[in-house]
Amino acid sequence: MKGSNYKKMTAKEAEKEIAFYGDHDYVSRMITEDDIRTIRKERTGRFGSERLGCVFFGEGGFVCSQCVSYMAFSQKSQEAKLEFSGKSAYFVLATYMEVEGKPCVLESVKKFDGNLFIDFGEGNSVQDLGEYYEKTYKDVLTGAFNRRFYEEKLRLYPLDGGIAMIDVDDFKIYNDLFGHNVGDAVLCAVAEALKEHVRNNDFLIRYGGDEFLLVLRRREKEEFVAEMKKIVQKMRDVAVKGFETIKISVSVGAVWGKGERAEEIVGRADEFMYRAKKTKDLLVAEDDEGKLSASAEKQLVLIVDDSEINRVILKEILRGEYEIIEAASGEECVNALKKYGTKVSVVLLDIIMPGMNGFDVLEYMTYNQLLSEIPVVAISGDETGETVRRAYEAGVSDYINRPFDARVVYRRVKNTVKVYSEQKRLISSVTREMREKEEATNALISLFGELVEFRNDFGGNHVKNVGKITELLLERLVTKTQKYNLSERDIFLISTASALHDVGKFAVKEEIVNKPAKLTDAEFEEMKKHTIYGAQVISGAKNFRNRRLMEYAYEICRWHHERYDGKGYPDGLSGEEIPISAQVTGVGDAYDALVSERVYKKAVSHEQAIEKILRGECGAFNPVLLECLSEISEDLKKL
Repeated sequence: MKGSNYKKMTAKEAEKEIAFYGDHDYVSRMITEDDIRTIRKERTGRFGSERLGCVFFGEGGFVCSQCVSYMAFSQKSQEAKLEFSGKSAYFVLATYMEVEGKPCVLESVKKFDGNLFIDFGEGNSVQDLGEYYEKTYKDVLTGAFNRRFYEEKLRLYPLDGGIAMIDVDDFKIYNDLFGHNVGDAVLCAVAEALKEHVRNNDFLIRYGGDEFLLVLRRREKEEFVAEMKKIVQKMRDVAVKGFETIKISVSVGAVWGKGERAEEIVGRADEFMYRAKKTKDLLVAEDDEGKLSASAEKQLVLIVDDSEINRVILKEILRGEYEIIEAASGEECVNALKKYGTKVSVVLLDIIMPGMNGFDVLEYMTYNQLLSEIPVVAISGDETGETVRRAYEAGVSDYINRPFDARVVYRRVKNTVKVYSEQKRLISSVTREMREKEEATNALISLFGELVEFRNDFGGNHVKNVGKITELLLERLVTKTQKYNLSERDIFLISTASALHDVGKFAVKEEIVNKPAKLTDAEFEEMKKHTIYGAQVISGAKNFRNRRLMEYAYEICRWHHERYDGKGYPDGLSGEEIPISAQVTGVGDAYDALVSERVYKKAVSHEQAIEKILRGECGAFNPVLLECLSEISEDLKKL
């Protein structure tokens, strides 16, 4: 029925027409020309105070995605469509007519109750309509709506409310290190957590591989932003079944809109999400002026000092960027650690206090394996070498003298938190459920290389090269002697663990690590501590004692700078006191350092490097390993 072939009737006849459809379980209404013009002008699906949509069935969330009444009016025709909302299906019939000479559209809507089936013909099975809808618009893995649903049902539709683009941080790491099954489990855990924020009128959509689109309709702006903050915080507590040690974080771009098409809001949300990802675990949203504002839960700093004035000064220095909790004694500090645990990002600890002093607190933290998780910056007015030495030996990450320099305090706290955050990210990625297979090895080395390059300009290749040289040396060693009882598995584990040999450098000041000139004696002493820092990080890894890989990593981190004649560091071990894992890694480290350019030196040739090591210019090495080095010389040229 198009063109002039339409009904013309009186108002009484129109009432009978509406009643006829009512007798057949339709809900009908007459839409006037003014209503149609409003729809076309506002494109909001509203006119007056009433929503133009099928809201007659108690499902306020359902509104037609395309207005067949407008199509019927513009073409003077009868139009029909089948509309879905969840598992419910609606038949919408719009018929153009003239009532008392005025153009109108009779809109009739019927909801299908019970089971509705579709016969696809040609031998295909008959499917339940709800099942067909699920298969068409639902993501099989997470149960969220899929991208097709967004493209067909939401993209062009005007929305009032908020849209958030949510990206799972470091998702590629979960897939590469642990396998796609774990990656799938992470996505399912995130989806389930997000569903708790979804009302009947809202939509959760899996927009891309690790991206979700959360559409929260009919929310005021303040309510929407508060909901987003809850989501960012909540994700940190989400557990992945079977992999509870995985800590999930998300980056969120959030936009609130009124009457805009969904695709316009999504575009801005996507842009903000990528800005948030630069910081990770962050929410980026628009403020009332359309400018960007960012919010994330502040990191927690525990200030421990028996002097109230000192606590006030430190709190004033740090309060803008950190959340502060205070303890006036060692005992209060312990209670705070019991309450907050690893939520504490750093402890500023006064060493000299009555009762339980700073050293007692450090002993408590060591016994309870907290020092590997929570860095401690010692505070004291005692600048004697003995106090400083004892503090570092007890495990502090840095030392601040009184009186305080605000800029020094702020920068040291910020650097310490940053270093430990990177260490935690590295160790959690490296140690949790590490696969003892080649693909996991490559992913591990790649990950570590990227983190080391964060601090200097040579990390990635150095890590890979040391691993390869270690493997070549070990393979040659087992052909020359059975003294070390090394299996193929041991060779694999040692060469893998060698990737972690310099992990402790994350705890050394950046200006020392990347100094272009020769280090002073004091700076060199600080640099040497990277062996101890690295060992502390590895020893803090859960269950490392039961994992041969982490035992090798500990040996390598602590002793790869020991030398065969006892003149190395940190412990002055000699001969076979030095584990073979550390001996071999030490040779590989020395060789690659020589042939690589550094900020403080030029590279030397392969031949010069071999000669220097054989002459003992890099310290004394095991004579058998020196023989192995000479014998793999040609292989080294290929690296």
